[in-house]
Amino acid sequence: MLKINDNITIQDWEFTESFTRASGPGGQNVNKVSTAVELRFEAARSPNLPDSVKTRLKRIAGRRWLEDGAVILRVEDTRSQARNREIARDRLAEMIRAASVAPKRRRPTKPTKGSIKRRLLGKAQRGQVKALRGKVDLDD
Repeated sequence: MLKINDNITIQDWEFTESFTRASGPGGQNVNKVSTAVELRFEAARSPNLPDSVKTRLKRIAGRRWLEDGAVILRVEDTRSQARNREIARDRLAEMIRAASVAPKRRRPTKPTKGSIKRRLLGKAQRGQVKALRGKVDLDD
């Protein structure tokens, strides 16, 4: 069982883990031991995730969200299979925590009168500078 927050808890049957050989350093260990973890979480079918969290999770997961509604996380950070499993579960929990926070609604605001006045004064000054860039007559 994976506890995300007070409201969301992911049961063990909702995700599966498979182990493969990891790339990178490790000497002979790399060729013998399957330390890389591929965590598959069936997000779309999860009864513990509200629909709003699922849609935000889909956006956060990006390419890791598959067409069938599963999220795949592959971790091969360490040489230890147990540590990689732990990291994968932590990353999944962090993604779901980020998705469970609803974004603040933006309230449209008007510019202040002072800022409008300053902007128009700046435009007028720039216009004067540009107007003075013309040719100079020396025929006096």
